[in-house]
Amino acid sequence: MPIFEPMNSWLILLFSLGYMAIAFEHTIKLNKTASALLTGVFCWTVYAIYSHEPTPVLNELSHHLSNISGILFFLLGAMTIVELIDAHQGFSVITRLINTRSVSKLFWIVCVTAFFLSAVLDNLTTAIVMVSITRKLIKNDEHRKVMAGMIIIAANAGGAWSPIGDITTTMLWIGGQITAVNIIKTLLIPSLISLIVPLIIVSYKYRKENTEASSANEDKAYYRQHITGTNLMFFTGIGVLLFVPVFKTITHLPPFVGVLLGLGIVWLVSEFIHKDKDEEERKPYTAVHALSRIDSASILFFLGILLAISALESTHLLAAVSGWMSRTIGNENLIVVAIGLLSAVIDNVPLVAASMGMYPLASPSINTEAWQYAMSHQEIIYQGHFTFNQVTYYLTDARLWEFMAYCAGTGGSVLIIGSAAGVSVMGMEKIDFMWYLKRMSLLALISYFAGTLAYIFIYPFFAVY
Repeated sequence: MPIFEPMNSWLILLFSLGYMAIAFEHTIKLNKTASALLTGVFCWTVYAIYSHEPTPVLNELSHHLSNISGILFFLLGAMTIVELIDAHQGFSVITRLINTRSVSKLFWIVCVTAFFLSAVLDNLTTAIVMVSITRKLIKNDEHRKVMAGMIIIAANAGGAWSPIGDITTTMLWIGGQITAVNIIKTLLIPSLISLIVPLIIVSYKYRKENTEASSANEDKAYYRQHITGTNLMFFTGIGVLLFVPVFKTITHLPPFVGVLLGLGIVWLVSEFIHKDKDEEERKPYTAVHALSRIDSASILFFLGILLAISALESTHLLAAVSGWMSRTIGNENLIVVAIGLLSAVIDNVPLVAASMGMYPLASPSINTEAWQYAMSHQEIIYQGHFTFNQVTYYLTDARLWEFMAYCAGTGGSVLIIGSAAGVSVMGMEKIDFMWYLKRMSLLALISYFAGTLAYIFIYPFFAVY
């Protein structure tokens, strides 16, 4: 399907206009959530109008809505758990351990914590948790926004090297393109470098600056009076979030089910802690109150963006763009780097999904003749792929998949709406698109290419093939 046929031209125009409206939210004085929702609805409307059969469109919409709702329920559950922990001053358990007032040192402590926590949880949940913690540590708005931007970079970098840290890496893992041990072995160092390089830059910039006294000190009296509730809620909340990937592995149910299970447990614990208080006294500590405090607008913004992206995917526009890149660019490294940068604009999930469809995974069950040919000619020796009848097949742990996991996972940091972590932080800290573009995008771009060069350099030392 040509990229610039009438329907696709309309979709590109609508998506571009919606994207610009989000980018210049403060200039045009139109809330980004409204722009995102209109963009998503209009894209699907164009698809429906140009389609002669409504049933396939409805089926596609239902399919994508199933995936989108899973992400939204995950976000809703995780944000509510974090709000409940915060209502009980749970994060004082961590903030009380951080005594430094140096902004530079705080960057290292918070971002390194986010990096490794993201690999165990995921980048979205980690971003929510760490931003909530920094609110207790930093009062200065500018410092806190920069810290939030660095948390996005750290969380995305930390998620890239873990099979459960980022949804795209998980997709490749479940699809058989990568194995858990190998992805950790090959991407840990590049991901760590992609964090360390911007950390050095930003910590040097703020090396002489200190924060105001953190609220951790202000909360000591509260902590002494409510130590049981504080400790219990913190460890229960963090525990259920850590249990989500375990629950998914055991049950094979979507992550949002695990988060909702965790929310139910935390909800019960909060009710138990305050069971002897009257209704008015309990209210600030209830899950109902926590639900009223979460940023619903950011969840709807996420819905609009994902609807728009799913329309581009359903009309095969993303696959057409990927095919065009393959034909035009040619070089595999440049294609993967471009996919990573494109994920800053378009969600990395459909991009990786389209790429998985573009590059067939080789196995005896898929193409016995090709497999036998490759084995007999010993062609499975160069970066895990071989060519048969002008078709290139890729094996598990091929260089392409590893590199794509890194690029798709970290490329979204270049723009604030390029990742789930970025979108959630955007809502929590009220960071606008242009502020991030001016203050953080170059830093994220340096981070991205630092890790890219590191991967290219160290690949020969870890190559499976």
